[in-house]
Amino acid sequence: MQVELLYHTPDPERAVATAARLCYAPVGASELIETMSDEDVRKVLGVIMAGGHFSALEHASYTFAIDGVSRALTHQLVRHRLASFNQQSQRYVAYTEGLSTIKPASIAQNEEANRLFDEMIERTVEAYQAFLDAGVPAEDARYILPNAAETKIVVTMNIRELLHFFSLRCCNRAQWEIRDLAWAMLELVRPTAPFVFAEAGPGCVRGACPEGKMTCGNPYPKAK
Repeated sequence: MQVELLYHTPDPERAVATAARLCYAPVGASELIETMSDEDVRKVLGVIMAGGHFSALEHASYTFAIDGVSRALTHQLVRHRLASFNQQSQRYVAYTEGLSTIKPASIAQNEEANRLFDEMIERTVEAYQAFLDAGVPAEDARYILPNAAETKIVVTMNIRELLHFFSLRCCNRAQWEIRDLAWAMLELVRPTAPFVFAEAGPGCVRGACPEGKMTCGNPYPKAK
C-alpha cells in the first residue's frame, strides 16, 4: 500500500477558523484570514471542537493518491459518501500483462490456503485473457476478476469527513486493510493541522468505546 497526500487547503486551521469567525465578525473573510493572530485561530478552533460546531471543518480538504490496495478495500471506502473518488477503471484498463493482487496475511501464512489462492488467481487470469482473446470487451471480461484485484484511487475529503472516517476505520474492529489505510492517512494529515487532528482516531481515543457489546476490549491510548 502506498498513500500520498497530493494536496490540501493551505493553512487548513486558519481557513477553518476564518469560516467560523465570519459568523460573528463585522469584516469579511479575506480580512479575517490575514489579520487573525495564531492565538485567535487556536481559540476559535477550541470553541469549534469543544462545542461540536463542525460545519466550519468542511472548508478545508485533503486529496490523497492511494495505490496498491484491493477492490475489497475500495468497495468499503466509497461508502463514505461525503468524499470524492476517481478510481482506476477496469472497463478501460485491460490486465493484459497480468493481474496484481492483494493477499491477506491470514491466507499467505497458511500453506494450503496460500496455494489455493495462487491457483485460483492463476485460473482467473487465464480465463480473463481467454475472454479478451475471444473479443470479449474488457468491461465484460472484468466480471470474473476478484476482490483481491489491485487498484488505485484518488480520494478527497474535507476535515469533517476525515474525522468521521478516522473514527470508524482506525478502530480495531475495522477490516485490516482499510484500517491500515486510515492510520496512514491520519499520519499524513496530523502535522498539517495538529490542533484539529489532536484527538483524531477511533472513539476510544476520546473516551469510552462507542462499539458497546462489540468492543474489541483493547482500546488505544487516550489522546494527550
